[in-house]
Amino acid sequence: MKRADAYDVLFEPVRIGPVTARNRFYQVPHCNGMGHLRPRAEAALRGMKAEGGWGVVCNQETEIHPTSDLAPYAEGRLWDDRDVPALRLMTEAVHRHGSLAGIELAHNGNHAPNLLTRARALAPVDTILEAGFAPQARAMDKQDLRNLRHWHRNAARRARDAGFDIIYVYAGHYMTVAHQFLLPQYNDRSDEYGGSLENRVRLTRELLEDTLDVVGGESAVAFRFAIDEMLGADAMQAEEEGRAVVELLAELPDLWDVNVAGWKNDSQTTRFQAEDSYQTRYLEFVKKITSKPVVGVGRFTSPDTMAALVRRGVLDLIGAARPSIADPFLPKKIEEGRIDEIRECIGCNICVSADMQGVPIRCTQNPTMGEEWRRGWHPEEIESTADEQAALVVGSGPAGLECAMQLARRGCHVTLAEAGRELGGRVRREAGLTGLSAWVRVMDYRLNDLRQRTNVDIFLDSELGAEDVLELGVPNVFVATGSRWRRDGRGRTARHGIEIAADATILTPDDIMDGTQPVPGPLVIYDDEHGYLAGVLAEQLAGSGHSITFVTTAHLVSPFTEFTLEQERVQKSLIEKGVTIVTAQAVERIEKGVCHLACVYSGRQTRLEATTTLLVTQRERVLSLYDALLGQAGLSHLELIGDATGPGLIADAVYSGHKAARDFGRDRDAVEMDFFRRETTALVG
Repeated sequence: MKRADAYDVLFEPVRIGPVTARNRFYQVPHCNGMGHLRPRAEAALRGMKAEGGWGVVCNQETEIHPTSDLAPYAEGRLWDDRDVPALRLMTEAVHRHGSLAGIELAHNGNHAPNLLTRARALAPVDTILEAGFAPQARAMDKQDLRNLRHWHRNAARRARDAGFDIIYVYAGHYMTVAHQFLLPQYNDRSDEYGGSLENRVRLTRELLEDTLDVVGGESAVAFRFAIDEMLGADAMQAEEEGRAVVELLAELPDLWDVNVAGWKNDSQTTRFQAEDSYQTRYLEFVKKITSKPVVGVGRFTSPDTMAALVRRGVLDLIGAARPSIADPFLPKKIEEGRIDEIRECIGCNICVSADMQGVPIRCTQNPTMGEEWRRGWHPEEIESTADEQAALVVGSGPAGLECAMQLARRGCHVTLAEAGRELGGRVRREAGLTGLSAWVRVMDYRLNDLRQRTNVDIFLDSELGAEDVLELGVPNVFVATGSRWRRDGRGRTARHGIEIAADATILTPDDIMDGTQPVPGPLVIYDDEHGYLAGVLAEQLAGSGHSITFVTTAHLVSPFTEFTLEQERVQKSLIEKGVTIVTAQAVERIEKGVCHLACVYSGRQTRLEATTTLLVTQRERVLSLYDALLGQAGLSHLELIGDATGPGLIADAVYSGHKAARDFGRDRDAVEMDFFRRETTALVG
């Protein structure tokens, strides 16, 4: 297929200082939980994106010195020459496909707790740590600043020697000392590095000049700058100090990488920011000030939007982190006219949640993300089965759809049976809730693929029992029957359930998603699961006019959403909608019209009026079909997948379905032996 002429502009080369990007697709720096601990995995992930057509592929924030230690998080590391070989693995992997490799050098200032090195954290002034607890960061004196410049110069030299084509000076997301010096709330110094904007910019200017001097025209120097804090008049705003910084440094870097601060604003979820180009309004003036190329982000997945931004003179390069995670082959699909095959980012921030928990990256849309090296998975390629086999997938939720699609790609004849009248399972149901509409892309992408395949038959309204399955005569069966929310209160706190009177009105999330509404009167939503769903339901029902008390055994609303950078927005939204929030309380007993609570610390008893109680506590697996099929003659392969194996995130269900399809037909011992490859420390000498 041929790409549309309208997209030709996206495949023009772009000069960046002394190097040239082969097209306008630019994977901006993003964390992936691999970094210095898993360099082979890091290289394979970045190399896959280069193979997928990204003209520039960057790593993540890369520590330049032991005083910028981000442990336990596995970011990049370039403390000394011993770190160069690991980083060279990445540049070689990226160069292999004709792309440029970028590195984001960073000294994280008071964002680095230095838990591993035990070095005193450094900052513009004496201050509390931005990340972590005691001890505090200390103000940098003139010798510290000279040291910082020396460390940065050494890191830039090592980065050049490791083969990086683009080397960053990073002042964004509140995460680096350069950004902290720029902002008055972090910097109230009275010397030449504080006070006026010109003084606060001084350190950034010096770092840029030092880096340009060190690389000597061999590598480009990029400046990543948070142009607006999205905090109003009391903070840096794009049209005021943000613009002034661009004017002061306009022609100094070879590239401007412009975004907003902090990370929770730069990487907003679709739940709270559905617009994919919301950052554009903050940076559209930058190209009017500088002649250097500009890259910006916005969760771009539409080639029409991308091409329009280039033609309008807003951006020279289309930046992406999350869209490049959801689909590493997005540029190639546009180039080859396969736009309908793009796995669009849904903005759920499951990728972010992995980094926040210090583990390798994962993605709801792309189950191969993070598995390129350790499992050898490719997002676009899967091995064919030895011979054409028939497979039955029961259930069309995220696990069932992914499993069916990958089995079909492997050459199996697939029958997909759905008990309901609509496909999609929990994806369709949850996508109908407030703020989650983008999640339907998980279903749409897979259904689009399945419906174009001649080796797939899809049946709706087909609830199968064991006899029905055996009568079909399909020897390979994958059971994706999912899970249901419990209505007995069993969960994190009440391991054996809550005492509930027979005449009490109880609802579960499944009831709400089925269209049931609470009866008029006080509504208690009880969250003992601590995920995202209770907060979503509270927001939706509050918007429908219900008087709600949100009770949780946690210390805040929806604690999991701290990992997805949403928690503050979740709690703020509920407060603004008039929801009463009661934390650190467990529901012990429910009677008609009353919930009896107990403090999780003291056990002190209180009571709440509750005409209806909505319980969000735990899910139970739907196993009746699987249990009935166990041991039945005539089945060569029977496997449970998705939430039926253990309820989790949609990303977990997609991954489960994908892995089942990949492992189908393989020797079970071989599957167990290479569960996944590990990068281990070798002891020599």
